Amino acid sequence: MKKTIVNLALTTFIATTVLVGCQDSTKKEAAAQDNVENAREDLDDAKEELSDARRAATEQEWQAFKDSTNATIAQNEIRIAEMKADLKKRGKSIDEAYAKKIEDLEEKNREIKSKVEMYKNDTSSDWESFKDEYNRDMDELGRAFKNLTVDNK
Repeated sequence: MKKTIVNLALTTFIATTVLVGCQDSTKKEAAAQDNVENAREDLDDAKEELSDARRAATEQEWQAFKDSTNATIAQNEIRIAEMKADLKKRGKSIDEAYAKKIEDLEEKNREIKSKVEMYKNDTSSDWESFKDEYNRDMDELGRAFKNLTVDNK
């Protein structure tokens, strides 16, 4: 009798488990589809949050970049003014080429300054290419300053 009750309980348990555990495949597909849609929505939300965070970091980076640029341009203007004053002290006619080079440096410095002032920090602008171009221009200007003071004789 004990054996029969145990067998009956075990059979009932197994049958209940099988019946409850088996779902219709359409229900499983619907549940999976809901999970996929929820995951896509979460991904979209995460992308928006990341985009907002990048914009904020770019604004901070832009302000630091602009402050640094303005300081560098001001230093260049001071160096150019010193070179012009030194040129006036010399007063030689041979320095016409030197004066032309100083004017070229001054023009290049003004161009860089206007590029920075005209740049708009928004999402449509390509920040990385602007920084690369700026760095390339500043390197050229720095080399021009060095080459101006070097005597090739």
